[in-house]
Amino acid sequence: MRNKLYFLLIFLAGTLFSCKKDLGNYTYHTPSEPILTAFTDSTFNALVGDTLTLAPKVTIAGANYLTDLSYQWDILVAEEARTETFTGYPLKFVYNLAPQLRDAKLTITDKRNGIKYFFQFKILGGTQFSTGTTVLSVDNGITKLSFIKPDNSVISNLYKSLNGEDLPVTPTQLFAKPLAYQPGSVENYWVICQDPANPGVVIDGSTMLRKNYFKDQFFIAPPTINLGSFEASNGTPTAEINGKLYLSVTQTAPFAPDFGKFSSAQSGDYTLSKFYTRTPSYFFGFDATAQSFITFDGGGNYMGNDFATDGSAFDAKHIGTSNMLFMQAQPGQSYAYIKGTDGKIYELSFYIDMDDYSQRSIHIYGKREFKGEAFVTDDTKWQKSTVDIFYFTSNDKIYRYNPLNQDLRTLDANMNGNKVTMIKLSADGNTLTAGTNGSLYTLDVSVGKNGTITKTINGIPGSPVDMVIR
Repeated sequence: MRNKLYFLLIFLAGTLFSCKKDLGNYTYHTPSEPILTAFTDSTFNALVGDTLTLAPKVTIAGANYLTDLSYQWDILVAEEARTETFTGYPLKFVYNLAPQLRDAKLTITDKRNGIKYFFQFKILGGTQFSTGTTVLSVDNGITKLSFIKPDNSVISNLYKSLNGEDLPVTPTQLFAKPLAYQPGSVENYWVICQDPANPGVVIDGSTMLRKNYFKDQFFIAPPTINLGSFEASNGTPTAEINGKLYLSVTQTAPFAPDFGKFSSAQSGDYTLSKFYTRTPSYFFGFDATAQSFITFDGGGNYMGNDFATDGSAFDAKHIGTSNMLFMQAQPGQSYAYIKGTDGKIYELSFYIDMDDYSQRSIHIYGKREFKGEAFVTDDTKWQKSTVDIFYFTSNDKIYRYNPLNQDLRTLDANMNGNKVTMIKLSADGNTLTAGTNGSLYTLDVSVGKNGTITKTINGIPGSPVDMVIR
């Protein structure tokens, strides 16, 4: 019995000794954890179109934060049920997400042991495009969209940076589609092009992100789409497309997906020129096939040349010209500039009186050779003020013309021999913006001024085609 107790005591002692020895063989080292300064649960501002850079201060004991750690940035795009993911340090990319507050997460992995650490933060996306100038240009055959900020700095080739693709080729117009029933506002930009494969793009006016291609603006797109000119005099768009008048659908609520789309062309046997005008009670245009002035009623119903005329200087129902160069008609006194089959350029003057449907008429005033015809080229650009002062380009020159007294003068602006590719008159008629390769010029054309340059913006990619000031 005593022997059994003796051996039991020896066994217990050995067990206690082995446990003590085993316990002493373990040394615990708590892994070092990355510490981020002023980052976790913070909100960072981002502007659409600008480069977002996040480079938090990262410290980690016993390790190099660049070589021993890896970084993954996840930004939640909830409206599309997806996550935008980036890797590397720092986070740096052109911010192209719709403006709103977004949840985001930074995952840091310690490459030495594979342990991951998670840090939550937020991004508040905004837009910088509510005030400034949007410019459409062509640079070596590539269509580009740029934005001039209020401080005159230029964000060039913005569309490509944000959307990862080039715009269609051969642009003709940058149309500012207004918010429903809010003339003068900019909801979307429509880039209008003569590209058979892709005639245009619709861009969000706040974010500059592509919303859709212009083919999607039709309920059923025509097999061939030749876009002419667009306008929105009462806040809703109308257009000349394929030589026909198109009205956008406004019978639905403004927030409905079909609002503002185009259905079928306004029926009738006509070929509408891009030089048409919308008034509150009718449309006035030119039929390039019949060589006749034509009208549509306020609802877009084709009225043809069913109007009375007086005067013998020319026949408003068969003008007999080969090409309409420019017309921006209006109720009352109007002018049109045509190139006849004899190669000469003529100025037509007439008076439109059509508000009373029972007495619709055009009063013919005169036809004469245009005093400035020697300066008109195949790519001359035109603008007209509300008081019938005309501006037109000729290579590196801009001319001002008053048809009342045939006063023709060259504006003072010196373009240094650079061809003028665009002119745009302000709504009040006091400033004229001219574009040459790489530059925009603001000219003072107010009363008593002859187009002196008051401001120059450089850094435009290529030659300007059109612009919108917001």
